[in-house]
Amino acid sequence: MKSDIELLIQHDNKIYAPVVQEDIIWSTERKGTPGMLEFKIIYDLDFNVSEGDAVRFRVNNCNIFYGFIFKLEHDKNRIISLTAYDQLRYLKNKDTYVYENKTASELIKMIADDFKLQCGNIDDTNFKIESRIESNISLFDMIQNALDITLQNKKQLYVLYDDFGKLTLKSLDNTRVNFLINENSAENYNYSSSIDSETYNKVKLTYDNEKTGLRDVYIAKDSHNINKWGVLQYFEVLNDNINGKSKADALLKLYNTKTQKLTVKNILGDNNIRAGSIIVVFMDLGSIKVKNMMLVEKCKHKYRESEHLMDLTLRGGESIA
Repeated sequence: MKSDIELLIQHDNKIYAPVVQEDIIWSTERKGTPGMLEFKIIYDLDFNVSEGDAVRFRVNNCNIFYGFIFKLEHDKNRIISLTAYDQLRYLKNKDTYVYENKTASELIKMIADDFKLQCGNIDDTNFKIESRIESNISLFDMIQNALDITLQNKKQLYVLYDDFGKLTLKSLDNTRVNFLINENSAENYNYSSSIDSETYNKVKLTYDNEKTGLRDVYIAKDSHNINKWGVLQYFEVLNDNINGKSKADALLKLYNTKTQKLTVKNILGDNNIRAGSIIVVFMDLGSIKVKNMMLVEKCKHKYRESEHLMDLTLRGGESIA
């Protein structure tokens, strides 16, 4: 089935629709990386293209990508290879922030305002971070630190992405896509499960209490999984003593499970799927049956005139931080 593909480049006040060669690749990752669009065009004397030009990409009247050209490569065949990033690219800027009593949502809006970034729907993360000093780190890291603190205290994961030129923050509950993967869906796949990283069945938090002169200790553990796997301990020194027991319980609930990873190659594409989406996986692998929701960690869409395929890296289990 032929796709209606529209790719436009704006240079100064002019908008061009270049002749695109080969595939158009749209890639996203769940955290710390901007969305990226890669494509090749034929050099044409009738239009100019340069770094900073805006790129708009739509398929079958569906908004896919809006961003800006950051890289151009020319070859002897007069083909120009271009790489564009969405707004998240500007979160790679470094700075220093000191803030108090803000949610991660409020931090994102503050940074967006300071750096003149456009915001769309920002879910309320509903957890006030008492105080934080972020010194000489990327804006990506500042925001991720706030989201990690929220996750550890509220056991709620949020996904930050650019939605066609608008910074968007959604809770994981709002990222589900009606899409099923089974063992016949992909050209190839690889599945693994592990307790080797980000799996903990005992959580130990300590806080040096200046008022009492004692060290407060908070422990949460799962004796069943300790007998099954041995002791896998998460340890952290707290900077404040707010809800230490609740945080230990939340961390145990978050990390007390094995992790599952699945990669699939050349699966039929769906424009609604991006890094951060939740989809259904139902695979009969012989010795094991996988039937659960999984989180898309990485997503690569490959568009050509009559075909749309995806490569996905997914993660399952509770430990998806």
